[in-house]
Amino acid sequence: MSIEKVIAFFAEKGCADRVRVLPTSSATVALAAEALGCEPARIAKTMSFRGKEGYILVVAAGDTKIDNAKFKHTFGVKATMLSHDEVEPAIGHAVGGVCPFAVNDGVAVYLDESLRRFETVFPACGSANSAIEVTLPELAAFAAPVKWVDVCKLPAVSQG
Repeated sequence: MSIEKVIAFFAEKGCADRVRVLPTSSATVALAAEALGCEPARIAKTMSFRGKEGYILVVAAGDTKIDNAKFKHTFGVKATMLSHDEVEPAIGHAVGGVCPFAVNDGVAVYLDESLRRFETVFPACGSANSAIEVTLPELAAFAAPVKWVDVCKLPAVSQG
């Protein structure tokens, strides 16, 4: 199971005790925010895409959406998410637990600028009921991203 891979990954870093296995589902941003008692934006969702030369993971704030034009400009391909059935064999984690830790070889991880609004965020840990709270420097160290990118759009702010 994928959560065991992630716990072993964090054990090597000396912080497996920080992985939280939750009594309820955290498979969506809304469920994770409720289970963790935080605002949905602080959930670091990990989205799986097909890239030019392999698979791409984009880790972004929970309140964002992919900006198709920015994605194509950054990666040179249309933003095409992997199908539900493709995710686990391609990435190493099932839908609902996809995270940037302990992924399959050759998967490129990118962190979206939308995360920089927060001191800490909550990515999943390989299952649909797990998470870890990390600072942005920790996220960057643990996820070993190719780089930070700006491929998401923030929610519109109401004027009025």
